[in-house]
Amino acid sequence: MKLHAQALTALIACLGLGCFHHAQARPASSAGFVGMNDTHVVQADADGMLMGDLVDERGAVPERTRVLLDTRQNPGFDYGSKKVRGVNIGGWLVAEPWITPSLFDNTGDNRVIDEYTFGQYASNAEGRLQNHWNSFITEDDFRQIAAAGLNHVRIPIGYWSLVPSQGEPYVRSNQLSHLTNAVRWARNYGIKVIIDLHGAPGSQNGFDNSGQKGSVRWPNSQNNADRAKAAIVVLAKRFSAGEYAGTVTAIELLNEPAGFVGGNIIPYTKQYFIDGYYAAREVFGNAAIMIHDAFQPLSSWNGFMQPPQYQQVLLDTHIYTVFSPAENAMSKSQRLATICGKIDSLKASQPNLYTVVGEWTTATTDCAGELNGRFVGARYDGSYGGDSYYIGDCSKRTGDGSSFSQVYKNYLRDMFETQISVYERASGWIYWTWKTERAADWDYQRGLRGGWITYNLNSRPNAAC
Repeated sequence: MKLHAQALTALIACLGLGCFHHAQARPASSAGFVGMNDTHVVQADADGMLMGDLVDERGAVPERTRVLLDTRQNPGFDYGSKKVRGVNIGGWLVAEPWITPSLFDNTGDNRVIDEYTFGQYASNAEGRLQNHWNSFITEDDFRQIAAAGLNHVRIPIGYWSLVPSQGEPYVRSNQLSHLTNAVRWARNYGIKVIIDLHGAPGSQNGFDNSGQKGSVRWPNSQNNADRAKAAIVVLAKRFSAGEYAGTVTAIELLNEPAGFVGGNIIPYTKQYFIDGYYAAREVFGNAAIMIHDAFQPLSSWNGFMQPPQYQQVLLDTHIYTVFSPAENAMSKSQRLATICGKIDSLKASQPNLYTVVGEWTTATTDCAGELNGRFVGARYDGSYGGDSYYIGDCSKRTGDGSSFSQVYKNYLRDMFETQISVYERASGWIYWTWKTERAADWDYQRGLRGGWITYNLNSRPNAAC
């Protein structure tokens, strides 16, 4: 039976059958009855024409029918043909000491090093966070982001904001309402939104930006994945509403799982990605689903979560050159060559899953205060400890930008233009981060004001490649 897939809705309504669009079924390699649920799977080609029989041998549409569209659908932004040009709203709904050091310093408690300990030890923790949420990001930020020619924001949020506590001391208040306001502001200015689950139960990487600094306990219990999946469902239900259609274009299932720790974290996280995909897709059929590369080579994700079984899956990779002594010691030419060396892997990844560089920076050192953690020094000036050693003076490399020399500003400019040129060889980029209190080398807003970030994103005369 030849039938265009878009005609199924009317047919289903007529017959009263439980069919679904947009690949909401578990995967199947061909048409036919599969699995214990007796599900009839029919594939459709890129034009929406069915490639198998909709009806069974009795001439009836089986009660449990799924249609898999053999194409990457457009969730409100065509990630295959358009380029993502975006910025992260870091340090807002997931607080980070280096982005807003005053929030942490004003507690007067040196035990407060992340959001977990903020809720545990800070006096009036909820009131302090409410003031931060109300003031750090406002609608005017979205006006400025749109004026800068950007088409996306990526907004991090922690699981503790979305699902009930199991004894953790996090402040769970109205973060979801603040996120909803941000989505409305984005809609007002024509900006697309990727919502990023930045912190998972058990901490997926042990970084303070996961909510809890320390050990990686994420893969130690199925309960952690189940709670993260529940958080994704909360987001999917909220932003599948019609008023957000075409604004929230993607949900990222998890930021930066630490694949480098070994053990079971990669298989555990891959299974979570699959389960999270179906959980989100069940209620939010049009959104793209983003997964992070877990600090593994892009090529290691070849063949994972492919169409037609999986639709609208994006791969997020983060590129920094400041988190080792060797990287801090690189010359300008070495650093730019390192970035240009990413072209081949990005281009090779693109046919597998549309690939977005979801975090990167113009910063050339790790000098930003508390970037490596509260009360932790920098590798660049040797104060980090361990194998770090003195490379140079941090005082002219970060701060509010007022002490930056023109030579250094030109270096930051070349870093910006080179990276956007390289990252648009794939599906584009999302800069980390929009604003900080005193780390201008990481700060998109200050970069615009200081002139090392351009408003004309199509002009890159200083790109190294």
